[in-house]
Amino acid sequence: MDRRDAGEVDRMLRPFWREGRIVRWPARAGRRRLILEEAVRALPMGTRMPESEVDSRLAEIWPDYCLLRRALVDDQLLNRKDGIYWRVG
Repeated sequence: MDRRDAGEVDRMLRPFWREGRIVRWPARAGRRRLILEEAVRALPMGTRMPESEVDSRLAEIWPDYCLLRRALVDDQLLNRKDGIYWRVG
């Protein structure tokens, strides 16, 4: 995350993130990155998980968990190899 203060981040997230869930997918890349940084916190650091477990956790955050998983990988917050995923950021 860049050097925004917590209040500014909360203000920017408010239209998209409520009660631990994404309520709307942001069109802007900067806001999408903030959402992804929040979403990746649902995955434990240092734990390798099969795709089904990652999908299960992400489905609690956003119905299109495949889109969310791909976005996390594309933004390098989540890595994968041979069907196993782990949190990077």
